[in-house]
Amino acid sequence: MLVEPKQMVPITRLQKELTQTVRTLSSTGEAVYILKNNNMEAVLLSFKEYEYLKEIEEIYERYEIKKIIDKRMETYNPKNNVSWKKIKRK
Repeated sequence: MLVEPKQMVPITRLQKELTQTVRTLSSTGEAVYILKNNNMEAVLLSFKEYEYLKEIEEIYERYEIKKIIDKRMETYNPKNNVSWKKIKRK
């Protein structure tokens, strides 16, 4: 992943300039990469970008569930079904 140096902010500078950093983030929409001991530690995103990523995550999760269901349906046999009446009796 390529990150522009201007998007990287040491955590100590972020602590001093948080308000200005959030304003810049809101206006540009560019993520801010937070450094701690010269290592990427966190990413600050706009709320719009965060919502978008959460939506993608949800779509992917549904896709994974569909794959599991499709795999199970390959070996599904209706003759093996158990009626609710039998389940209730147990």
